[in-house]
Amino acid sequence: MKRSDLEVLIDQQSVAARIAELGAEISRDYADKDLALLGILKGSFIFLSDLARALTVECTIDFLGLSSYGHSTTSSGVVQITSDLSAPIEGRDVLIVEDIIDTGLTMRYLLENLTTRKPRSLKVCTLLHKPARTKVEVAIDYTGFTIEDKFVIGYGLDYEDRFRNIPFIGHKVS
Repeated sequence: MKRSDLEVLIDQQSVAARIAELGAEISRDYADKDLALLGILKGSFIFLSDLARALTVECTIDFLGLSSYGHSTTSSGVVQITSDLSAPIEGRDVLIVEDIIDTGLTMRYLLENLTTRKPRSLKVCTLLHKPARTKVEVAIDYTGFTIEDKFVIGYGLDYEDRFRNIPFIGHKVS
């Protein structure tokens, strides 16, 4: 696949505008909280970076590496922790920052795992939600965009670990 094979699904300006809105909403909701942003690697790193800069509240940032895709374009449903948190979250107000939620299996696993670590609160922010692929329902507190059932790349999302640096969200033209 080449960059020229991609069609823009959500342009760079729309992504930036929505992140500004999410930043304002999250800042209001966490004005008096001990906010810990938890980015899910690798796909969320660009979204998390832009979202953190859009916040007007203090926060800490940590990362957790998860994999359920491998080199496939569909989730295997088997979740593997590839890198754990660097600091405890007990007693913290944790906001998970994810690139995309489709089946819900990975997020369900993550929520169950993190709940055992006793955060004060645990919420979810996703850039993209793909409800057509949902296998288990999970509560999503902040959603950037709801999209159709297309394999998307760019803005942190990849195909075989490539194309993460594309500044828009695209999909392969058939």
